[in-house]
Amino acid sequence: MGFVVPVIGLLTAPQAVAVPGPEVEYTYNVVVRRHFDFPRNDAIGYGFGICDEVSRGVSHTDVMRDVKRDVFPNDEQSANYVVSYAVGILCPTQIWQLRNSAAGYRPPP
Repeated sequence: MGFVVPVIGLLTAPQAVAVPGPEVEYTYNVVVRRHFDFPRNDAIGYGFGICDEVSRGVSHTDVMRDVKRDVFPNDEQSANYVVSYAVGILCPTQIWQLRNSAAGYRPPP
């Protein structure tokens, strides 16, 4: 019985690894990391609004125009990031709809 060594301090619990919900991931990337400014400071609502427009078949040109009007920074690259990231994270089932709508898209001069 003298050979029993307490090992409670030697065993550690496995490290928990979790994936954040899509709303958390989206908000973190567009607000914290990229510093986009959204109307009413509602990045999630705006992202789901993009999803709604894409699912209704609104043209990619119109979606991009709206994002460049509403979100800052408002250049082509920033708008493209916001649109593609919103669809990719918040409504991934709409990716093909977005791709089909964007076929042939040319940014305005």
